[in-house]
Amino acid sequence: MLTERRSWKALELHYDSIRQQHLRDLFSQDPERGTRFTAEAAGLYLDYSKNRITAETIGLLIALAEECGLRDRIEAMFRGDHINVTENRAVWHTQLRAGTNSEVEAVLRRMEAFAGKIRAGGGPIRNIVNIGIGGSDLGPVMAYEALKHYSRRDLTFRFVSNVDGTDFAEATLDLRPEETLFIVASKTFTTLETMANAQAARNWIVSALGERVVADHFVAVSTAEPEVKKFGIDPVNMFGFWDWVGGRYSMDSAIGLSTMIAIGPTHFREMLAGFRAMDEHFRTAPFERNLPVLMGLLTVWYNNFFGASTVAVLPYDQYLKRFPAYLQQLTMESCGKSVTLSGTRVNYQTGPIFWGEPGTNGQHSFYQLIHQGTRLIPCDFIGFCHTLNPLGNHQDLLMANVFAQSQALAFGKQAPAAQPYREFEGNRPSNTILADRLTPATLGALVALYEHSVFTQGAVWDINCFDQFGVELGKVLAKEILPMLDPAAARPTGDSSTVNLIGRYRAARAASS
Repeated sequence: MLTERRSWKALELHYDSIRQQHLRDLFSQDPERGTRFTAEAAGLYLDYSKNRITAETIGLLIALAEECGLRDRIEAMFRGDHINVTENRAVWHTQLRAGTNSEVEAVLRRMEAFAGKIRAGGGPIRNIVNIGIGGSDLGPVMAYEALKHYSRRDLTFRFVSNVDGTDFAEATLDLRPEETLFIVASKTFTTLETMANAQAARNWIVSALGERVVADHFVAVSTAEPEVKKFGIDPVNMFGFWDWVGGRYSMDSAIGLSTMIAIGPTHFREMLAGFRAMDEHFRTAPFERNLPVLMGLLTVWYNNFFGASTVAVLPYDQYLKRFPAYLQQLTMESCGKSVTLSGTRVNYQTGPIFWGEPGTNGQHSFYQLIHQGTRLIPCDFIGFCHTLNPLGNHQDLLMANVFAQSQALAFGKQAPAAQPYREFEGNRPSNTILADRLTPATLGALVALYEHSVFTQGAVWDINCFDQFGVELGKVLAKEILPMLDPAAARPTGDSSTVNLIGRYRAARAASS
């Protein structure tokens, strides 16, 4: 068990000796701290000096990673071993950007040809609507928003994921059916929410243009050719991926078809290169200079020793407004586990809650709690030296806030005794990630950084970061409840609360019919 490891016990003793130390003292004792606790790779510069750590802390955390076999686990992933033991699958999303896999390259070339036809213009398609859910939505949405600067502005991109009909209605409200292409992203082509929205899209096209044009307005990202053909999509326009690509690790697979159409094949390849650069760094760099390893181990440090239950991700670039939401699935679906790889229940906390908003908006909402609340919330600040949209001194003002917020969190400010509400105690930890500018390659490196940070956490916690059985029970029960919602159906069955709620819903529907 993790808590019985020698390195874990050493960290417990170390925590007792360091937990009362203030960052003000740590910086005053080491004038070079701000440059010593840094690392750089794949175009990203990490300053982790404003963490409640010493060189000894890092040494002990690395010893923990080594005792947990992190290096061997990294090699097993890159080899394609079936490290997703509950589903007996490889975890090989790194192959999507390795540039050496012939099957991946074949799909990429087909994607490029298709995207090229749409981008060339001259045809009727001006609107692209991606229909998916989970990773097949969060990845494409985040990538489109993040790389919007590089996108074709004469094309309209929309994303539908929620089974709430409002999502589809609003996404298509101002679109013309004859100009609209739907990308239906579902590996099995049976995902309940995705297929409900896909059927709504089909009905929308058919009601306007007729049954015969379905194949001209739909493509599929799937491996289920019989289901795709049954829907009316030409298999020529079906783009597959593999069971070793988890949904939350799939934005650089065929799931990224909408991204490629938006930014073009060249920029998509640049994004893959950014992923690949961080992959190679993670695989080869010594742990003491390894960005994903350091960030993953710091997450363990705060989660398991300081009791910090959340991590705030604070990108200071409006293009990254969906990045925290993307990370929510990546981190919490991966690390939201309570049993080890061997099936025993853990006796320690695993995945923290990831959340956040772009700066400076967040400063006027939840930063109050981070600065003066009772909870310890480690923060990741993400900033860029150059903006893609120069406007007066806006970028200097934006970045001044990045540096000021991390400084204020670390060092705080004393207040007069009569005004304790003005006290900033500081000692709130943060990382700062700097890059030159937000490019496709930078985005790829940034996503891979967090992917491998999650991998590091999972290796320490001895959990499977690559299944997601926790999403299944609610879906199963929803299928059982669905027929009970018909007012003409037999009396619903189940627990008294659910039966009562269904009854009220049925009565309201019956009254309005």
